[in-house]
Amino acid sequence: MRHYENLVIVKPTLTEEEIKNTIATVEEFITSNGGEIIARDAMGMKKLAYPIEKNARGYFYVMYYKIAPSAISEIERRFRINEEILRFVTMKYDTKREIKAWNDMVEKTKKVAPAAVVAEKTEEVAS
Repeated sequence: MRHYENLVIVKPTLTEEEIKNTIATVEEFITSNGGEIIARDAMGMKKLAYPIEKNARGYFYVMYYKIAPSAISEIERRFRINEEILRFVTMKYDTKREIKAWNDMVEKTKKVAPAAVVAEKTEEVAS
C-alpha cells in the first residue's frame, strides 16, 4: 500500500446535492479498488486560474488515501470518463521524506476538519 493524494475539481454548475453525489462516487472509486481513505478536505468553491470548459470556478476536494499502485490506473480512468469532473491530479508519496510530509498534511487536515464540521452544524441550527 502506497500513500496518495488526489485533488478533484468538480463542475460548479451542479447543485449542492449533485456535488455531494459526485464526491461520494469518487470516494467509491477508491474504496472499491481496495483503497483506504485516511483524510478528506472539502476546500469548497474556488476561482480557477483559467477557464476550463467555459467554467471560471470549480469545487475543490482533496483526499488522502492508501492503495495498491496497480489500482491507480483504474481510478484515473474512471475520473477521466466522469463528465462532472473538470480536472484531477494524483500525487504519489514514495520516499520517507514524502511520506512524513503526507502524514503531516493528514494530521493538519484532521485538525481543521472537525472545526469545519462544527461550523456547518452551527449554521444549520441557526437556519
